[in-house]
Amino acid sequence: MPAIHFHRPHDLGLARARQAARAWADKAAQKFGMECTYEAGDAQDTLHFRRAGMDGTLQVRADGFELAAELGFLFGAFQERIEAELSAQFDALLGTQGEAAPGQA
Repeated sequence: MPAIHFHRPHDLGLARARQAARAWADKAAQKFGMECTYEAGDAQDTLHFRRAGMDGTLQVRADGFELAAELGFLFGAFQERIEAELSAQFDALLGTQGEAAPGQA
């Protein structure tokens, strides 16, 4: 099954990272019909996102985001495009230009 995995370091701290993750989830729900659930933790939060053809998590930490997603068969053909779009979304969210390349942890 095709997968997407990348890490984005940041210096937001946990409170601002939570705000950024929730903003991303709201946008993903509106733009892509993602069903998102958020689990807050003491040192790390987990955002679960899902829609037909994609299921994943976003780990939200004080010093970075880590996204992991599994793509269904049909979405697998668009893996590179989807990964590039997700990567660009996080670059825009953090105001960076891809500090970590897609697929690198």
